[in-house]
Amino acid sequence: MIAEPQYTQKMTAEEYLEWEAKQEFRYEYIDGEILAMTGGTIPHNSIALNFYTALRPHLRQRGCQANVSDAKVKPSQSSRYFYPDIVVTCDSQDLKARDFIQNPKIIVEVLSPGTASYDRTKKFKYYRQIPSLQEYVLVDSEEIIVEVYRRGEGKMWLYYEYEAGEIITLESIEFECAIELLYEGIIFDKE
Repeated sequence: MIAEPQYTQKMTAEEYLEWEAKQEFRYEYIDGEILAMTGGTIPHNSIALNFYTALRPHLRQRGCQANVSDAKVKPSQSSRYFYPDIVVTCDSQDLKARDFIQNPKIIVEVLSPGTASYDRTKKFKYYRQIPSLQEYVLVDSEEIIVEVYRRGEGKMWLYYEYEAGEIITLESIEFECAIELLYEGIIFDKE
C-alpha cells in the first residue's frame, strides 16, 4: 500500500521522524522523499491477517516475532523507512525495539493492482540491500498466487511461485503452510 511522493521539498531522516510522529496517517521515507501509505481493501487486510495468524505460533517457538502494517522498518545504515504488510524478525535488538525494526528476516507485501509494480521493482531493490533479509514474499490479492524471493549466494535471489493447492515454504524460519490458509474467507471477483 503506497502512493506517489507527497511533498516536493525533501526532508532529512530526522525531520521526517519528527514530522511523521505528529501525522494522522503513515508515510514511508526514501532518501528524502515522503510517500503516503494508502488504505488497502478488505481482502488485502484479511490476507495479511491470515498470514500473520499462521506465522505467530510458529515464530513464538523460535524466539522470533511478526508485526503487521504499523511496524516501521529502518534498515541499518540507510535513510529509508518502510511499512511492510508483515515483517518477521528474530534479532534480539529488534525484539526489544519500540520505534522500528532494523534487521528483518522476512518481509511480506500483499499486492494490489496499484502497488504490484512498485513492490516488485523499486521496493524489492531497496529491500535486497538489507543484509539480514532472507526472504521477500509477495502475496497477490486478486488471485491465489504467492511469490517468494529467497536470498542465494552473492547478489543472487532465487524465485519460487506457489499456486492453489500448494504448500508455501519459508526456509529461513522452517515454516510451511497451505496456500489456501492465506486466502481463507477471500471471495474473488468473477469477471
